[in-house]
Amino acid sequence: MKRLLLSTLSILFFAANLCLAQAKKPTIMVVPSDVWCNKNGYMIDFDNQGTKVSVPDYKRAFQENADLVLVISKINGLMADRGFPLKNMESCIKTLEAESAENAMTSSKGGAGIAESPIDKLKKVAKSDIIMQLTWTVNETGPKKSVSFVLQGIDAYTDKQIAEAGGTGAPSFTAELPTLLEEAVVAHLDKFNASLQAYFDDMFANGREILVRIKKFDSWDGSFEKEYGGKELNAVIEDWMRSNTVKSSYSLSDATENMMLFEQVRIPLFDANNNAMDARSFLRGLQKLLNAPPYNIPSKLTIKGLGQAVLILGDK
Repeated sequence: MKRLLLSTLSILFFAANLCLAQAKKPTIMVVPSDVWCNKNGYMIDFDNQGTKVSVPDYKRAFQENADLVLVISKINGLMADRGFPLKNMESCIKTLEAESAENAMTSSKGGAGIAESPIDKLKKVAKSDIIMQLTWTVNETGPKKSVSFVLQGIDAYTDKQIAEAGGTGAPSFTAELPTLLEEAVVAHLDKFNASLQAYFDDMFANGREILVRIKKFDSWDGSFEKEYGGKELNAVIEDWMRSNTVKSSYSLSDATENMMLFEQVRIPLFDANNNAMDARSFLRGLQKLLNAPPYNIPSKLTIKGLGQAVLILGDK
């Protein structure tokens, strides 16, 4: 009887933990869309590996536009009321500013590198699962005002759109902007959140998606076809990917003696310490393996945002 009771309690404990795991919410950060930033004059030029592109100047937008602070605060509140944890964008920007040593480009000794845009850097600091991109316009018809809005849920790791909502609220004579926005958004928010949660639940079950590139420095005399204990290096790397991805889910899209490209790589949401896992933390395991005997291959690990990582073999 005692053994049966202990067994029953163990099952209940496991079931409770499983329910808690399934109830875990995605972390979200609300950002103004590129369209809104461009329309309101908050853009800067960014040098992306020699090509100039225009990107939002989030810092100046928060410093100069009180409406932006009010609107994002309102959306944050609406989401928090529905049990979705949010990262405050303004606070993340301040954290990013404090990291003065971080450069716009990470370079190897040989000059190879990957450029990161301001939004890529912001994603790394926020460590959010989903970016909630917001566009809004205030409409004026005589003395009445209304707000039209578009919300887009973006996977912070893959930049894929996973949810969308939009609409226009009822006109009002006296309501302030946050109130007008709430009235416009609230009718659509629960359906939007259901899409976010369904996507997150799929990630919880099947892993989040990242992209991995493995390259080599020109100065390294090794190759991906070099054998270690009778097995080629490319096979060693693919065995590691198979063992460490969720349900062995990945696609080896390209492979030569000098590189390997893995797409649709599914990694766990959290590591053994329940910390959010990104492309860098995932690929560190492979880096550690290859740095040890019998391989003894030094390497440099670079990333772009949260969802793309490059491991360059043969140097640091």
